Amino acid sequence: MMFQHMFAEMNEMLDEVIQFYPIAHGTQKQELAKKWNLLQQMSDLIIEEWLNFEEKMGVFRQSSASPQGSSAANLPELDCDAFVKGQGYYKLMMFPQALAQFKEALEQFPDSPSARTYLAMCHMHLEEMDEAIPHFWRVLEGTENKRLRSIIYNALGCIEAQRGGRAKAKEYFTLAHYHDPSLAEPLSNLEACMRSTGKLKYGNELTSLL
Repeated sequence: MMFQHMFAEMNEMLDEVIQFYPIAHGTQKQELAKKWNLLQQMSDLIIEEWLNFEEKMGVFRQSSASPQGSSAANLPELDCDAFVKGQGYYKLMMFPQALAQFKEALEQFPDSPSARTYLAMCHMHLEEMDEAIPHFWRVLEGTENKRLRSIIYNALGCIEAQRGGRAKAKEYFTLAHYHDPSLAEPLSNLEACMRSTGKLKYGNELTSLL
């Protein structure tokens, strides 16, 4: 609730700047510029603190003492600063920054399916589909993780749908649902594809993978 109140005030201030700055003059324009600078400083500080928090969470997550310790023990990339920072940027939807971090993580862990999937998702969010697809297929060829396969087939379905390949998109969404019926995105996308309405969803489930 505390953060919701803070962001509500920040959004209100930003709305004021967006609405009035283009037509403001003199003192009013200076005051709005000060508010903009303050918002920028607050945004940078929040992001920095969030990344520090994610990094600390990552250290604990990969330890045997954490609630996820048993699964994290099989994922050495969780002890990689670049991977943890990449996750933080991804959750903040800062995809160019996340992409750079996951590229660095893959240099250290080239066989990491999670890092490669995150990298591919960043390319997707940046509308670089041709760069994303080979990474997705490489992960599919090397992992038996049903949830990860579901997430990737769902992403491939979205790519096909955006390119007009509805039949292939439906096939991928069906495969995604088959591999992990608990994920909501594939069925939602399948319905949207069949009705040619609604916005396709991808990548949201990835943050709950680890």
